[in-house]
Amino acid sequence: MSMSRGLRRRVLMTVSVPVMGLVMAGCGGNGDSGRPPSTTQASVTSPAGTSASPTVPAGQHNQADVAFAQGMIPHHRQAIVMSEMAENHASSGDVKALAEKIKKAQAPEIDTMTAWLNAWGEPVPPGMSGTGHGSPTGMPGMMTDRQMDDLRGMTGSPFDRMFLTMMIAHHEGAIDMAGTEKKQGQYGPAKQLADSIITSQTAEIAQMRTMLGSSSP
Repeated sequence: MSMSRGLRRRVLMTVSVPVMGLVMAGCGGNGDSGRPPSTTQASVTSPAGTSASPTVPAGQHNQADVAFAQGMIPHHRQAIVMSEMAENHASSGDVKALAEKIKKAQAPEIDTMTAWLNAWGEPVPPGMSGTGHGSPTGMPGMMTDRQMDDLRGMTGSPFDRMFLTMMIAHHEGAIDMAGTEKKQGQYGPAKQLADSIITSQTAEIAQMRTMLGSSSP
């Protein structure tokens, strides 16, 4: 059966309205969905920034962290040299045990701080720095060449007393340096190491003072 021209036009108009609505809705949906991609892009960019984590430590340290590591490395080296003297010069078993404890604690800390400086592209103090020969003495508690030579020339009880006296002063200097790092540093692991140094060396100072008192004539 044929459909009149007017009726056909009305049918077409009736059908086209929903279709146009769907098209408009689809366009609106695309416009809305255009927003999430920008949000997604932001979230993707953020992990990308996070993926550069190997360079993050360099961005989180400051000059105080560098100074702490560069100063504490030779400071620890000198303490280790003093502790090694105790192996053959000390008469007290307690002094020898303490010296070994100091050496075992501070050697790994030197390695840790050396790794930080290498990662930051900062110079590591020369290997012989802190041995008492040509070592910097501007840092708190560092012994002079003359003091190191005097200790090296001692044996028995006189060595024990000199070692304890010098190591107390040495530890006090390290605690002072660590306190500066805690106040001025930015690098989390360095501040944690500073806190550990303060805790452990404060306890060792108390121990050495007791030992020094018991070794007095």
